[in-house]
Amino acid sequence: MAEPLEAIRQAVAAPAAASPAASAVAATPTSTSTTGPAAAPTTPEPEVPVSPTVQRAYDDARGALRAGRVDEAERGFRALAKSEPQLGGPHANLGLIYRQAGKLPEAVAELELAVRANPQQPLYFNQLGVTYRHQGQFAKAREAYEQAIALDPSYASAHLNLGILHDLYLSDGKRALELYDRYLALSPGGDPLVTKWIADLKNRKPPPITVSRKEKE
Repeated sequence: MAEPLEAIRQAVAAPAAASPAASAVAATPTSTSTTGPAAAPTTPEPEVPVSPTVQRAYDDARGALRAGRVDEAERGFRALAKSEPQLGGPHANLGLIYRQAGKLPEAVAELELAVRANPQQPLYFNQLGVTYRHQGQFAKAREAYEQAIALDPSYASAHLNLGILHDLYLSDGKRALELYDRYLALSPGGDPLVTKWIADLKNRKPPPITVSRKEKE
């Protein structure tokens, strides 16, 4: 399953490049990312053994979300989050639903519950990083992406998302290049858009140094 990227790589950084999709949806941690338009939401499987009844309810909620019946999916995941608090998946999916609705505080709260329930799931940390970035909490976003990579060093999307963060929001082009290169190494099919970003970044001239104010001695 393809996993759309974390963030808009804004035109201010690469005026001639098309921007990747702004929203991200859950997939398996080893899935290959693309920079194309967002696909229909896909959702993670429950991470611990569950009863057939719970599995059926989970599958019904996933099906509703994939079919675009967001309200129905939200009700289903909310009921599961209440009845099965040990599962991170319902909270993660609620977080994605809320983020896509622009409810960022609610999205952060649910994704934080997801990583608390399952701190070994890199996907949840990646999605939490996405949401922190949308909130402008760049330090927290970096920590979340780094945790996702620590849990799964082959998680291409987390490398790319962290690269975008360093490129556009942390002003660290050197680190961004390292992460973009790593993303491409983890992407057997390549990614022409990210290859262009790398070229743009290498050719980007540093801003002129100006003295706008004098330090107090």
